[in-house]
Amino acid sequence: MSSEEAKALRDELADQARALQTAVDAVDAAAAERLGVNRTDLACLDVLMQRGSAAPTELGAALKLTTGSVTTMLDRLVRTGYVTRAPDPADRRKAVIQPTEQARRRLLEIYGPLAEEGRRMIDRYSVDEVKLLLDFMRASREAQEHHMARIRG
Repeated sequence: MSSEEAKALRDELADQARALQTAVDAVDAAAAERLGVNRTDLACLDVLMQRGSAAPTELGAALKLTTGSVTTMLDRLVRTGYVTRAPDPADRRKAVIQPTEQARRRLLEIYGPLAEEGRRMIDRYSVDEVKLLLDFMRASREAQEHHMARIRG
């Protein structure tokens, strides 16, 4: 392969990575609209789906939100029926936030088919190719996190 062809291939990969980022953003915007929530609320639901439950302070740290913003967000999500807020059994001064069954069902309706298609795509690759893709994804995520911190100062 010539150096020009290699450069064109690398440029195409960079273009596709950017297009993927735009597509993921569009899917999340459509999901938030379908659920009747904003993007921060959707991000909160994602954290809760990954963790199962979280304290408000944990959500604030994960989402980079102030205490007041977390309270407002949780009030909205409780009203929509997507989360429950209950006293922490270990310390009743604290709260435990969990996604409701309604939230789990609706998120699975939206993201389940995408996850299944993603799994089928991954299954097409050899173990060595998956390792390469995993390396690229980790490095890409780390770069995004680094530059988020840089931009925020």
